[in-house]
Amino acid sequence: MPNPLHDALLAPHIDAETPFLLMDEADDLTHGAFLRMASRYAHTLVEMGLCPGDRLAVQVDKSPEALAVYAACIMAGVVFLPLNTGYTHLEVDYFIENSGAKLVLGRADALEELHRDCDRMGVRFETLEADGSGSFPDATTFQPTHFDAVDRASDDLAALLYTSGTTGLSKGAMLTHRNLLSNAQVLADLWRFTERDVLIHALPIFHTHGLFVATNITLQAGGSMIFLPRFDIRRVLEALPQATTMMGVPTFYTRMLDAPGFSRDLCANMRLFVSGSAPLLAETHRAFEAATGHRILERYGLTETNMNCSNPYEGDRRAGTVGLPLPGVELRITDPDTGAPRARGEVGMIEVRGPNVFAGYWRMPEKTAEELRPDGYFITGDLGTVSEDGYVTLVGRSKDLIISGGFNIYPVDVEQALDAQPGVLESAVIGAPHPDFGESVVAVLVPEPGAVLDLLDIEAGLSGRLARFKQPRHYVIVEELPRNTMGKVQKKLLRQTYRDVFAT
Repeated sequence: MPNPLHDALLAPHIDAETPFLLMDEADDLTHGAFLRMASRYAHTLVEMGLCPGDRLAVQVDKSPEALAVYAACIMAGVVFLPLNTGYTHLEVDYFIENSGAKLVLGRADALEELHRDCDRMGVRFETLEADGSGSFPDATTFQPTHFDAVDRASDDLAALLYTSGTTGLSKGAMLTHRNLLSNAQVLADLWRFTERDVLIHALPIFHTHGLFVATNITLQAGGSMIFLPRFDIRRVLEALPQATTMMGVPTFYTRMLDAPGFSRDLCANMRLFVSGSAPLLAETHRAFEAATGHRILERYGLTETNMNCSNPYEGDRRAGTVGLPLPGVELRITDPDTGAPRARGEVGMIEVRGPNVFAGYWRMPEKTAEELRPDGYFITGDLGTVSEDGYVTLVGRSKDLIISGGFNIYPVDVEQALDAQPGVLESAVIGAPHPDFGESVVAVLVPEPGAVLDLLDIEAGLSGRLARFKQPRHYVIVEELPRNTMGKVQKKLLRQTYRDVFAT
């Protein structure tokens, strides 16, 4: 029996001394050197008692060593569980206990609390630091540099990723070898990745975007990555002339546009910029093209599905859309209440089916049954439309839908109108309880640098663009919107903050 991810992503590079990780303040790593490190780590995991199917929880800083742990898990058949470095130890406790992790890798600064909690749960704890030091790498020093990958089936779990938990407890999405490999192969082909590509990698590796999209595609193609510990605008601008591709979140691109020295000439060697994890404003799309000549390629994915849609590499990359369903992915729009199909152009729930769709939620069969239909379609929770020629446009999360006086209001409609107003850099629209209408619209505005917003002018500007029931009844001006590590606006926090603005 083969090991699908190992055979496709790792095995072709075992003896290759071609560039893989291009480092800023450390030695570069070839494919071969990286896999020798991963092999030592795989032997160590086995020595520490992990068997195929066991879970390894990892809350560490981004580093080549952290990435090698992921590769080692593939080799040893261990289920990789990456955790956001911003989680508190109490949050991590839940993930460890819920997943039944057998080993936890963490940072020394979390040693006292997390180590104590692991001891209480009977879970082994080892350290791994951003500089590659720690008790875990120390244990690998004398291990062999070759590891015979264990047998895994396509339906065996490769990773467990916990959702953000905006409603109720976080859910562990079970991702199989087939899920991850199918997406890597489709996207590498669709986005024309080859061994000649050099990707600027400034994303975290505890999330689908940085780990399963950027890294897996690069391994699939045999290319290399300028492996930055985080997004640093100075370092990114320095890297552009040496790179061919970049993947980022919208804030990466807005910061690049604002950076002194960012120019068309700096991007002369680039062939592709990809954006995801949060909606890209159409204005940013147009401004980036004007500044560089490049049209950012926006795509759409979820923790449970990896990538579902992409604007085309060759063809019309439409601002404000996430493009077309990927090859092998089926997408339909349904009535959120009944599940009945809706016609092209109508707003409804986005459902997807394909080899990228996860196997269900870890130890939550009831939740799995609620969100995975018997015919294999996953109910994404996203509202959207499909144009006559197949382009998908996201309208918002179903939980963000505002129902005011019986009328449905999609926040994106209002946000687009607000963003078009003079002096508005960006906006977020939420619903707050209203004594007469059930809910009404609250607009949270971020002004452009140096701009002073006149709310009366903004209200007047909306009058000809939006129906009265869609227009905000309350405005808030802030310096910036709250975002998570992947750049998504945290509307749950906004709803909590402004829930009483209409209280009588």
